Amino acid sequence: MLNFILQAGANVANAVTDSANVPVAAGIQTAAGPEVTEVKVSLISMIMKGGPIMVPLAILLIVSIYVLVERLMVISKASRKTDTLIPGLKDMIHNGNISGAVAMCKNINTPESTMVEQGITRIGQSTQEIRTAMDKSGANEIGKLEKGLNVLNIIGRIAPMFGFIGTIIGVIKIFYDIALEKTVEIEVISTGLYQKMVTSAGGLVVGVLAFVCYHWLNARIDKLAHRMEDTQIKFMDMLNEPTK
Repeated sequence: MLNFILQAGANVANAVTDSANVPVAAGIQTAAGPEVTEVKVSLISMIMKGGPIMVPLAILLIVSIYVLVERLMVISKASRKTDTLIPGLKDMIHNGNISGAVAMCKNINTPESTMVEQGITRIGQSTQEIRTAMDKSGANEIGKLEKGLNVLNIIGRIAPMFGFIGTIIGVIKIFYDIALEKTVEIEVISTGLYQKMVTSAGGLVVGVLAFVCYHWLNARIDKLAHRMEDTQIKFMDMLNEPTK
């Protein structure tokens, strides 16, 4: 009898243990939950959410990049240093080889050499006449380098305005969708919010890019203009030196 009772108790204990293990495993599996799917948004799809206003902003961006590359190539070519220009012209001019000096300037073909060429062709005239001719030539060459830079200046001003227009259109769309759906759930207002924020960011990016490029190129031109002034002073000093 005692053995029967002990055997029955052991069976009950095993059953309780087995029943306790099943809910725990199930609970652990339930706690893991479903897998979270990561949503990735590409840059192109994000830009497309800006709506039609992104088209003029894209055009302004392309124009800015074109002007930057084109002017940078021209200014870089014009900024070639010609340290041998004045020393090379000195012997020719003092020996009376004016045609050789002019040919040398044409061969170098930089704003500095073009300016100096105008001074060489007027040797024999007064110092003031030579200086005036070189000043006009230098101003003309600088004007050629500045061609197209106003486009960057204008883009830097109007691009943020296009972004602001897109912001207003996005806000209007938000209120229109709210009135249409009679709710302010995020699914309803998300389209207008996207358009509002993307156009604002796009306008600022294009405007800042054009603004920075405009002032950077102008700084390079100013540096070249100062160098041309130094070259003019050296040329005038060379003309006033006594011939040996």
